[in-house]
Amino acid sequence: MSLTELELETSPENAEGLEDRLFALGAQSVELFDAGDEPLFEPPPGTHPLWSSVRLRALFRDPLQAEIARAALQAQDSTPGAAPVGTQLSALDDRDWVRAGLAGLTRIHSGGPLWIVPSWETPPDVPNGVYVHLDPGLAFGTGSHPTTAMCLAALAAVPPAGQTVLDYGCGSGILAIASLKLGATSALGVDIDPQALQATRLNAARNGIDEPRLPTATPDRDPPAAAFDLVLANILAGPLIELAPTLARAARPGARLLLAGLLDRQAEPVMAAYRDAFDIAIGDRRDDWVLLVGQRR
Repeated sequence: MSLTELELETSPENAEGLEDRLFALGAQSVELFDAGDEPLFEPPPGTHPLWSSVRLRALFRDPLQAEIARAALQAQDSTPGAAPVGTQLSALDDRDWVRAGLAGLTRIHSGGPLWIVPSWETPPDVPNGVYVHLDPGLAFGTGSHPTTAMCLAALAAVPPAGQTVLDYGCGSGILAIASLKLGATSALGVDIDPQALQATRLNAARNGIDEPRLPTATPDRDPPAAAFDLVLANILAGPLIELAPTLARAARPGARLLLAGLLDRQAEPVMAAYRDAFDIAIGDRRDDWVLLVGQRR
């Protein structure tokens, strides 16, 4: 799946409002960066300073939606009293994402018995090792990114033995396959991207997992209601919020929920979307990323 990046530069006092506006205009994620080369030292307690010039990078699934967002911001820019905003659009090629994911990819110990092993690597000789043999293809998920690594560590710490699993936004299929290798009875992989579903099926076959144990589907229809003991979603903050009712319906009472793909500052709005149905909290942090862990009430 290709993405479109909308890059903006603005003043620090307008950055937070602009970030909210971008999400309202359909951005899947927004990150803030220093627009110059200005060090930001330890702030006083209770303050959240930004640089004197802030660059925002917003990702959109739909290039037309990114164009509409840019037009809306430029129209705002022409309004008297509005702060000026510079905008730039660029397409992110699928192949660039794949190369980034493959760079330096080697076998990874994910915790407990679980190892992620590319097809060109030899599995380590460890007692009772559980190995996921992975070629990511044109899909996200190699086990090296902090969001995927936190999900794998959570699976290794509490293996889903005998459970049914929903992997929503399955990408390469790494989480569904790891769940099955750790004893899950079945897993459903759902993704909007046909290339991701193809990668999941190919990776499942490489791991000796047949389609009845790991079927794949697009999100045209909701997953079966109250059918899953474990619900996984490693995507982005915006879609996670939108999917809260869908994932809540799919989870059985007492089911475990693992949500990733979001930054620390995005955790609270995502948790708020799930609190009606789940007891939920931050379960892990790596770099600026967090893993949310919940249980269906």
